[in-house]
Amino acid sequence: MKKLLLVGGGHAHVEVLRQFGEQRPPNTEIILVSPDRHTPYSGMLPGLVAGHYTFDECHIDLQPLAAGAGARFILAEARALNAAQRTVALSNDDILNYDLLSINTGSTPIVNGIPGAKEHGILVKPVSAFLKHWAFLIERVRKGEVRRIAVVGGGAAGVETLLAMQFFLAHQTPRREVEYHLLTDAPHVLAQHPHGVRARVAHNLARKAVQVHCGLRVTRVDAQTLIARDAQDREQHVAADATVWVTGAEPPPWLASSDLALNDKKFINQNKYLQSTSHKEIFAAGDCATVENVVYPKSGVYAVRQGPVLARNLRAALNGQSEQALQIYTPQSRALALISTGERHAIASWGPLAFHGNWVWRWKDSIDRAFMGRYRD
Repeated sequence: MKKLLLVGGGHAHVEVLRQFGEQRPPNTEIILVSPDRHTPYSGMLPGLVAGHYTFDECHIDLQPLAAGAGARFILAEARALNAAQRTVALSNDDILNYDLLSINTGSTPIVNGIPGAKEHGILVKPVSAFLKHWAFLIERVRKGEVRRIAVVGGGAAGVETLLAMQFFLAHQTPRREVEYHLLTDAPHVLAQHPHGVRARVAHNLARKAVQVHCGLRVTRVDAQTLIARDAQDREQHVAADATVWVTGAEPPPWLASSDLALNDKKFINQNKYLQSTSHKEIFAAGDCATVENVVYPKSGVYAVRQGPVLARNLRAALNGQSEQALQIYTPQSRALALISTGERHAIASWGPLAFHGNWVWRWKDSIDRAFMGRYRD
């Protein structure tokens, strides 16, 4: 009997479990390892922060999903990988061996090398930790201890997180005035999106009195101050009682000592079949890995599309099929981005096109609920 070890409960692995639940691979022991029983769907997290969704509506319960696939679920975190011996060490001191390994652990915001960032900042990932910090931040605002909130990261996730927090706090703590700052080292907010989207988001942020700081690279964080350098390398200070980090992706630190081939940013280097380029018995998906010589953003919509390819290729590998039986993963050339703005309103970005309205939010809501429905019951 072969042993398949799934490390992480990300968007791709939930699809693998769903498909294996419909047709289980024969003569295979499947083990799923995740530090959380409930895995979040990234597309609905801003809505959760804003108060539009409950926890259950935007989280997938891994335990029944794993059980449906005949998989054993272990609530723990991967701490080390010995690729030569084919073992994974866990936070509960277990050491698991495998014949086939798949890694879908996600990533965390980049804070390494920034003094004070971890001590004084709130990282948006892992989501389970962020939600605990968010609940504590709400209480601090209610008590009047927090009057200035900063979000570091000018991408779609940073914008959505800030506007969701602002919407919730404005309605739940109306007697507390809170000042909001958005910082990015890019020349524009949403620098990777077309001008029409940037203009609509900039108008939305200005209308809600969000102070936007572009071209600022945070270099140090104190208890109530962000210290940054501008484009002319001058030091700038931004006062903040709470700072939320929604910056670019950083891989799990244990990958660095794994003997896997990694790219220059320490993500797993994988081929067009989502295999490690150095170890063919190891597959990966989502933010923790990057397909060699292919450029695409770290975003949940890509991990979702990788799920069916990963499921097919894991099944083929378990059956001992040759490389010719594996499916090639080709990232979509453009991805639809639906950016929520706090209230039940959203802005859509598709190539050069941009459109917005309450109807866009309802469209986004229907897409998100349909996705979650695939993993219920």
